[in-house]
Amino acid sequence: MAFVPGLGQASNGMTEFQEKMRQQLESSMHTELEKLVGTAKGNDAKVAQKDFEGFKRLFHQFLQVKGPSVDWAKIHRPPEDSIQPYEVISTHGLPAGVPESVALNKLAVVKLNGGLGTSMGCKGPKSIISVRSENTFLDLAVQQIEHLNKTYNADVPLVLMNSFNTDEDTKKILQKYTHHRVKIHTFNQSRYPRINKESLLPIATNLGLTGENAEAWYPPGHGDIYASFHNSGLLDQLIAEGKEYIFVSNIDNLGATVDLHILNHLIAQPADKRCEFVMEVTDKTRADVKGGTLTQYDGKLRLLEIAQVPKAHVDEFKSVTKFKIFNTNNLWISLPAIKRLQDQNALDLEIIANPKTLDGGLNVIQLETAVGAAIKSFDNALGINVPRSRFLPVKTSSDLLLVMSNLYSLDAGSLTMSPKREFRTTPHVKLGSSFTKVQDYLKRFESIPDMLELDHLTVSGDVTFGKQVTLKGTVIIIANHGDRIDIPAGAMLENKIVSGNLRILDH
Repeated sequence: MAFVPGLGQASNGMTEFQEKMRQQLESSMHTELEKLVGTAKGNDAKVAQKDFEGFKRLFHQFLQVKGPSVDWAKIHRPPEDSIQPYEVISTHGLPAGVPESVALNKLAVVKLNGGLGTSMGCKGPKSIISVRSENTFLDLAVQQIEHLNKTYNADVPLVLMNSFNTDEDTKKILQKYTHHRVKIHTFNQSRYPRINKESLLPIATNLGLTGENAEAWYPPGHGDIYASFHNSGLLDQLIAEGKEYIFVSNIDNLGATVDLHILNHLIAQPADKRCEFVMEVTDKTRADVKGGTLTQYDGKLRLLEIAQVPKAHVDEFKSVTKFKIFNTNNLWISLPAIKRLQDQNALDLEIIANPKTLDGGLNVIQLETAVGAAIKSFDNALGINVPRSRFLPVKTSSDLLLVMSNLYSLDAGSLTMSPKREFRTTPHVKLGSSFTKVQDYLKRFESIPDMLELDHLTVSGDVTFGKQVTLKGTVIIIANHGDRIDIPAGAMLENKIVSGNLRILDH
């Protein structure tokens, strides 16, 4: 059954024919999902059944609405008091005479750990890539929380939201933290079927993850945290243990550490005015123009993602003057509020239809949601404009070079910018395709250069760096196709352009 154009205007605007087609598609999807569940037994079938309930809701929503999901005329800047500057919150100080453990014992830290390291040329979970002094993302997360627990005699657990791609490998690695002072829990994201772009039916033939079904499944974005956390039983367990808030962040954001000022701001509110959701935002730079932003929409704070913006308004969305902040995906969320909204089935998450082309050339769609999109469903939601230092994601080898360099020092799992750097901003680094894979990147640096006074680095082509190289100002190194440039040990490049035959020019 081919996809019918026009499916997706809100259901009350559908023609009778379109509505009939929608119902047929939904019925066909349910039949296919039942067949897939029938290929498994026991617990596997139960888990799939639960996952598919969530997928059916998402698919229903997908058929109802197509195209931009916002009315641009309703989008306004958030009211001044709905985004608080971090400086104001931190100047209140911590409550006198109350041990920090009182607030910390109401907190659990959740790291989003569903992603693989494939974009950086690594196998297995991204969280096991070494990022600093042989420490992986996961090592640093454990060290940070263990340091909190020891320093303040607290009991903050670490919770990992894994996916079917990362769960098995992560659980093996967790054994090495058995004697650390941090309790570690895991739960799994749902597993949803990729659907054929033409037929809008699952491409999977059974619940297996290998062979012809290797590309048939996906974890449906981090918006799935609410349902999967609830379904796992861990939400109820943490509430029973007296936990009130979770601090959620991407495991590859090395700036996302527990902040006592934000936590105390949450705990200090009167019970009837408790803020149920805090989104940490930070000022946009030109590098962040595609990042989701907070807006006021129908009287509520709402996360607006670029995929939701009508084409005619994309440039306006990217404007640094109109939308000055973006979402870091560091979120503080009330556990009782998650439970209430899940029990009432009242979470409203916009759908992201993510088109993909599989290795064999088949076009598929992944239906996803984003964790921050739920902000509009929570009471007294708040944005906090935090320093840029709380947003330090490692997505590429260019990011890796920054965090491995002397720009940062490492203490108890946390990276802080060196006081020796005059400017508090990080340099702009762009490494070419020869550096994409971590193992290739590591081979090209005998040691990480001194970058304390670097503003901008661009490297393209076959380039290697000797030991103890120093880079200052703007440095551009371009090896033409077939050429190779070896920057010699001890070299100091300041405002230089280095090109194909190793000519070094002043920039």
